[in-house]
Amino acid sequence: MACGFRRSIASQLSRVLDLPPENLIKSISAVPISRKEEVADFQLSVDSLLENSNDHIRPDIQVQAKKLAEKLKCDTVVSEISTGPGTVNFKINRELLTKAVLHQVIEDGSKYGLKSELFSGLPPRKVVVEFSSPNVAKKFHVGHLRSTIIGNFIANLKEALGHQVTRINYLGDWGMQFGLLGTGFQLFGYEEKLQSNPLQHLFEVYVQVNKEAADNKNIAKLAHEFFQRLELGDIQALSLWQRFRDLSIEEYIRIYQRLGIYFDEYSGESFYREKSQEVLKLLESKGLLQKTIKGTAVVDLSGNGDPSSICTVMRSDGTSLYATRDIAAAIDRMDKYNFDTMIYVTDKGQKKHFQQVFQMLKIMGYDWAERCHHVPFGVVQGMKTRRGDVTFLEDVLNEIRLRMLQNMASIKTTKELENPQETAERVGLAALIIQDFRGLLLSDYQFSWDRVFQSRGDTGVFLQYTHARLHSLEETFGSGYLNDLNTACLQEPQSVSILQHLLRFDEVLFKSSQDLQPRHIVSYLLTLSHLAAVAHKTLQIKDSPPDVAGARLHLFKAVRSVLANGMKLLGIIPVSERPSVRREEGTGETSGGGADQDRELSSLMMGDADPARARRLGPSPGLLQPWPDRILFPPTTSSWRLAQSSPQSPSHRG
Repeated sequence: MACGFRRSIASQLSRVLDLPPENLIKSISAVPISRKEEVADFQLSVDSLLENSNDHIRPDIQVQAKKLAEKLKCDTVVSEISTGPGTVNFKINRELLTKAVLHQVIEDGSKYGLKSELFSGLPPRKVVVEFSSPNVAKKFHVGHLRSTIIGNFIANLKEALGHQVTRINYLGDWGMQFGLLGTGFQLFGYEEKLQSNPLQHLFEVYVQVNKEAADNKNIAKLAHEFFQRLELGDIQALSLWQRFRDLSIEEYIRIYQRLGIYFDEYSGESFYREKSQEVLKLLESKGLLQKTIKGTAVVDLSGNGDPSSICTVMRSDGTSLYATRDIAAAIDRMDKYNFDTMIYVTDKGQKKHFQQVFQMLKIMGYDWAERCHHVPFGVVQGMKTRRGDVTFLEDVLNEIRLRMLQNMASIKTTKELENPQETAERVGLAALIIQDFRGLLLSDYQFSWDRVFQSRGDTGVFLQYTHARLHSLEETFGSGYLNDLNTACLQEPQSVSILQHLLRFDEVLFKSSQDLQPRHIVSYLLTLSHLAAVAHKTLQIKDSPPDVAGARLHLFKAVRSVLANGMKLLGIIPVSERPSVRREEGTGETSGGGADQDRELSSLMMGDADPARARRLGPSPGLLQPWPDRILFPPTTSSWRLAQSSPQSPSHRG
C-alpha cells in the first residue's frame, strides 16, 4: 500500500533524476512518527543517491537536497515538499492518505504489508527451517524456548512471504547420554513413574546417574557398555531406547501444542547413523579423510594443517560423529526437498560447528552448501541439566497461566468468558515471547521470573490487552457504523499519527525479512498499541455523530487487523474472547463490551485474587495444532552397523 505512494513519488523523481522508478523505490522511506511535532509521511535520502560518487568530489548533501526539492512539484498525491538534514520530505494529501491506508488494510487483510513493492521480484522459494531440536529423554527447559519460538517466527515470516516452508525438528536421539540413561534407569528407574510422568522421571534418573558416575567408575563403565550394546544393535537396549524416544516425542508434541507450534517432520541423529557412513566413504574417495595416530579420521578444512580448521568426522572404531550426521542430514534433505534455502536455528555456541559443516559440504562438491545458513542466538543462562538446576518450560507455562487466572478471578466478568484458561494461556505466552524478542537474538539473558511476569510497560500482556479492547469496540459498535467512511472525520493528530505508522508496516516486515530479527516487528507493534491507547481515550465512538463514529471505528479496526497480523507472525495467538454482553435493567446499556473487556484484561496485568478459585477454573485444553506429516524413525534393528566402541558424541542442538 505505501508503495502506491512511493511509486507516485518515485515517478516524479525519475523524470527529474533521469533514473528508473524501480531504482528509487527503496530509497523512499516512511518517516517514523514523532511525539514532538508533525512530520512528513515519506522522505528521500539524498545520500543514497550519491553513494557511488567519488568522496573527493562529493557535493554538499544539503545543497543537493534543496536543489532537488526546487525541481519537484506538488500534485494530487503530494501536498507539500520540504527538506530536512540530507533529505527531501513529502507530505501526502491527508484525505487520500486516510482513504488509501484504511481501504488497503481492510482489503489485504492478513496480507497487508506483504504485497508491497519492497517484495516485488521475490520468487517463491523452497525453504527448510530446522528448529527446537531438543535432546530426547530430557524435559523442555526454558533454554529450549529460544530455538523453538525463533524458528517458528522465521518459518511464519517465510510462509507469509509466499515461500514453501518445511519445518523440521531434528531430535538429539543418539549419543553417550543414552548409555548413562539406560544404565540409570536399570539402577534407579521405576516403571510406575515412567508411565505417569515419563520425562520428569527420566530427568531425575539422568541427574542421579550423573552424580553416581562422578564418584563411581563402575557406573561410568556400565554406561559405556550399554551404549556399546546400542551401537551393536542389541534388541533389549534398542527397545528401551526406542521407548524413551517415543515417550519423549509424545511429550514434546503436547508442549508444542500449548505453544501453538507444529512441525512437518520429526527426525533425529539416529536416522543418519547409516547414511553418515556414505559421507565417510565419499570423503575418503575424494582424498579428504586423514587418519590420526589415535585412529580417528579428520578433515583439514584449511588445507595447511591449521589446528583450528581440523574437523573430526569419525571415531577410532569407525563410527560417525555429530558433524558427520549433520552432513548426511543436509544431503538427505536436499534430495527430498530440493530446497533453495535451509536455515538452522541454534545457539551461538554452535557457530563454528555449522561453519565447518557448510565448508565440508562445499569441498565435497555440493555447491548448494551456500544455501545453508545458521541463525545463532544467545543462551538463557543458569540452567545445567547435569546439576538438576533447571527451570522447566512446562512449569513456567503452568505458573504463568495460574497467575493470570488468579488476577482474572478477582473480576466478576471472568466467569462469563467461554474459556478463561485459554485466555490466560495465550496472554502468558505473549508475555514470554515478547520479553524474548525485544532485543537482539544474539544477546544472552538470565532467566528471571520477575522478567517473565513483568506486566507494565512494553509487554506481551499490553499487546493482548490492546487487541482485545479493539476487538470489543468492533463487536459493540461495528454493525451500525462499519459502512461508509468519511475521511474528513479523521484529521485529528491522533488519527494522523496512527495512519502514518500504518504506512511503515511493509518496511518493518522487509527489515525483518532481511536480517530475520523479530525485534523490528515487536517495536512496531508496541508503538502501534501505544498510539491506539492514546486515540482510544480521545477519539470517542459512543455519542459521536454517525460519520465521525464510523470513521473512528474504521481506524481502530485497521489497527486491530495489523496488530493481529504482526502478533501471528511472532507466534502469538491474539486474544479476542470477551465477556458476554448483559443488559442492565432499566438502562438499555450493556455491562459487557469495551469497559468490561478493558477490566478483564487489565486484571491480567495487575491485582491479586483467590488462588483456590483460579485453580478451580481447571487446566488449559491447549492450543491445538496439526500433528506432523512425517515422523521419521531410525533404521530397523537389523540394519544397525556393528562397532567396537563409542565415545560420547559432541553436544546436540539442545
